[in-house]
Order: sequence, then structure tokens, then C-alpha cells
Amino acid sequence: MGSPTLGIAVPETRRATARRKKLRRNIGIFLLLAGPNYLVLMVFTYRPMFLSFYYSLLNWNLGSQMAQFVGLGNYAEWFNDPETPRVLLTTLLYALCTVAGGMAGGLALALALNRKLAGRGIVRTVTFAPYVLSGIAVGFLWIYIFNPNIGLLAIVLGWFDVASPEWFTQQPWPLLMIIVVTLWKHVGYVALIYLAGLQSVPQDLRDAAALDGAGTLRTFSRITLPLLGPITFFLLITLTLSALQSFDLIRAMTNGGPLGSTKTLMFQVYVEGFQIGRAGYGSAVATVLFVLLLVITVIQMKFVERRVHYQ
Repeated sequence: MGSPTLGIAVPETRRATARRKKLRRNIGIFLLLAGPNYLVLMVFTYRPMFLSFYYSLLNWNLGSQMAQFVGLGNYAEWFNDPETPRVLLTTLLYALCTVAGGMAGGLALALALNRKLAGRGIVRTVTFAPYVLSGIAVGFLWIYIFNPNIGLLAIVLGWFDVASPEWFTQQPWPLLMIIVVTLWKHVGYVALIYLAGLQSVPQDLRDAAALDGAGTLRTFSRITLPLLGPITFFLLITLTLSALQSFDLIRAMTNGGPLGSTKTLMFQVYVEGFQIGRAGYGSAVATVLFVLLLVITVIQMKFVERRVHYQ
């Protein structure tokens, strides 16, 4: 009676041993391939994020050896600061204008580039080129273009006997100037992404719509635009995150001025943490910005994605 039992148990034991060896081998391969990536994320992303939150609980000046635990005192100070509503309004206004304008302008440009044009490849390259340029370099370039005395824009306006606005000193021109430059820099990237989406729309759907008597506008609104939903959703998230973290153009062109009229949350982190040296308070502002980014992303993922049509 015992012999059949041993005959069954031995193969099962071997199979279990083989499964364990295979599992250990798969875990080893996973750690070998993904381990370095997780290590980089832990060291350069999650560790600084947790340290920033810890510093936000301290009254600590950059470079000082002394720090005092204040709990949520930095957050209370920021929410009670009279400057906070203006910073939030500037941040949201800048994000809204650059995201909406960038997506609308990029889609319009993509529709134009999707046609059969002479030198279309060169035009696409030139359109995308500003996106890969350094934001600081772009900012310095546009400073000379917007210069109200010797700038290119002032010269062009002079041809029509129109005086150039004081772009750098009179509101609302400084913020409008930065929005325009941001759109110029990013619209080529948006157009390239939309162009890839337009070329993936099945031609037979357009032909069927044309046979049914649908015009160009109706075909675009009923067929093309819904099929571009995943790309639009992707751009909405990435452009929103990019706009809320924008720093380089503001630093190069206005340095947050005049009188803080172009100071965003991201720029306030820089001012408080590195110019003034209040590292604890700057970390608190950075944590607020992180929470704002997280909330906006969750809202977009929860409510906007429901309207996205995936092919």
C-alpha cells in the first residue's frame, strides 16, 4: 500500500522543486533588469520627495546647522500669506492659457501639416525644433524680440505707427509675454503628437462619412476628434504637469516680476528656498505644489478619461 503513495509523492515533490527554482530564477532576472531602475527612482525621486516633506516641518535656513521643528507652521504661514492668492491665481491662469492654447494651436497646426505640401518634412522639423531648445536660451532670445526700444517686435509695430507695450514693467503684459513664448516653444511638440494620431485614423471611416454626405467639419467632429481622444487625454495630463512646474522661461525673462506678477508656485519654491534661503518654508510650498499636481492628475484620470474613446 505504501509503494504507490511514494510513486505519486516523488513526482509532485520534483515538480514543486522545479516551480521554486523557476520562481527564484524569474525573481533574479526581474531584480537584475528592474532593480537598477527602482534603485534610481528610490535615490533620485522618492528619497528627495520624503526629505522635502520632512524639511517642510522644520524652521530651517539653507546651509544652517540648526533647525527647529515647527510642525505645520510653514503651511499655516503660507496659507495666511497675503501673497498666496495672487501666486495661485497666476499659476492657474498660466497653466490654463498654455494648456488650452497649446492643444488648440497644436491641433490646428497638425491638421495643416497633415496635408500634402511641398517641403512638408522640413516644415515639420522646423515646427518641432523650438521644443528641444533650452528654456533659458529661448527666454534670452525672446527678451530681445520683446524689447520695447530695440526689439524686433517694436520695429514691426513701428511700421504701423503703433507704440510697443512695456512688456516687462506694465501688467498684464509680462504674464502674457511668457504665455506667448511658452506656446511658441510647445506648440510644435503638440502638433507632432497630434499629427501621429491623425495619420492613424482609418481612411475608410472618412470615405464612409463622405459617402453619407458628411462635410469636412462634421467628419472631423464626429470621427477624427473622438478617435484622437487618447492622444488628447495624454497631452492634457503632460501639458498640465509641465505648465504647473514651469520655471526656466519665467527665470530668464521676468525673474517673477514685476512686483511678483509672474511668480508661480514653482518659482516661489525657488525664491523661498534658494534666493531667500528659507529651505523649510520652500519645502512646504513644494509639498503644496506636489499635492496640487496629484489632485489635478487624479481628477483628470477619474473624470476626463471616461470620455476617451480607445480604438
